Amino acid sequence: MGAEIRPATINGENHSESVNIGAPIVLGLQPFALVDHIAKVDWSLLSQIPGERGGSFPVAVEELKHILNELNAHILPSTDNESLLKTIAGGSVANTIRGLAAGFGISSGIIGACGEDEEGKLFMSNMGFYKVDLSRLRLKNGTTAQCVCLVDEVGNRTMRPCLSGSVKVQADELKREDFKGSKWLVLRYAILNVEVIKEAIKIAKEEGLFVSLDLASFEMVRKFKSPLIELLESGNIDLCFANEDEATELLRGEEKADPDAALEYLAKHCKWAVVTLAQNGCIAKHEKEFVRVPAIGEAKVTDATGAGDLFASGFLYGLVRGLSLEECCWVGSCSGGSVIRSLGGEVTPENWQWMYKQMQTNGLQLPEPSKSSVVT
Repeated sequence: MGAEIRPATINGENHSESVNIGAPIVLGLQPFALVDHIAKVDWSLLSQIPGERGGSFPVAVEELKHILNELNAHILPSTDNESLLKTIAGGSVANTIRGLAAGFGISSGIIGACGEDEEGKLFMSNMGFYKVDLSRLRLKNGTTAQCVCLVDEVGNRTMRPCLSGSVKVQADELKREDFKGSKWLVLRYAILNVEVIKEAIKIAKEEGLFVSLDLASFEMVRKFKSPLIELLESGNIDLCFANEDEATELLRGEEKADPDAALEYLAKHCKWAVVTLAQNGCIAKHEKEFVRVPAIGEAKVTDATGAGDLFASGFLYGLVRGLSLEECCWVGSCSGGSVIRSLGGEVTPENWQWMYKQMQTNGLQLPEPSKSSVVT
């Protein structure tokens, strides 16, 4: 599966010609382009899936096929005319980057690789629709990675990505030109991607970019803590996002292992540290400043998929626009609340409007309408 390093195309056209001129402000590194299959399912299917509920951990091709084959027999009926199964471009970084471009009008691009298959075409079409810069996406012979996102009756999600045999961008394929001129690099921790993450961070810091890292899942933190600690304590991570479970897992075995203690630990090594607390909002620290911000709006949780990813979109928008730490958290709370109102990690036009209303109500700086990709 040799790499063909060329700009991504959609319908035979060079997509890089339709994006913002100049380097994207925010770059996301997602070595594996990923397609999500999202469905609300009953508990009996979740009980058949290896691993803990609520986490995200890779599965083999056979397990992915088994889950997909079982979906129709376990999908819960829809109560709001929404599709019972959604298939969209996915992955934590892709969700964040798409959110920045679609809802906040921040020029964004993605570094990664996808196969020249139907899933690859879907990934490019979905991301390209929102004007995400795909010129750093490598096209390779082979298959595009997939993930099954299983959502239970109360909106909690269990994710099982299948990366086996799928194409990815390798560390030695990264080029300085990929990063030049951008301001932020967005990463998600994954043991399969540690080497490419390290190389990306190295080049990004040499080019003067800030680096943001998401801790991925409590399962990933638990099973592969040592390489993660090495990354966090390197001094190269400027911003770190963790949810409550990941934060607790990060300090498991210590005298005090809770979100507040984890925030203090992260703030020692990162300029900005954020721990999201689901319905309880979030806590954040920047140097000596500490803030605690509640969740925004009514608690209508259809699917928690992408909540942390879209929180990151809002928080990064705040940093790019020069907002205060507290304002960044408020915007993150608004954007995180927008995505949980429908299935999957892609915010609907109606829910972007809901977010803008929440932002306006709370006196927050709204994105420039002319730069937003939201279709109404």
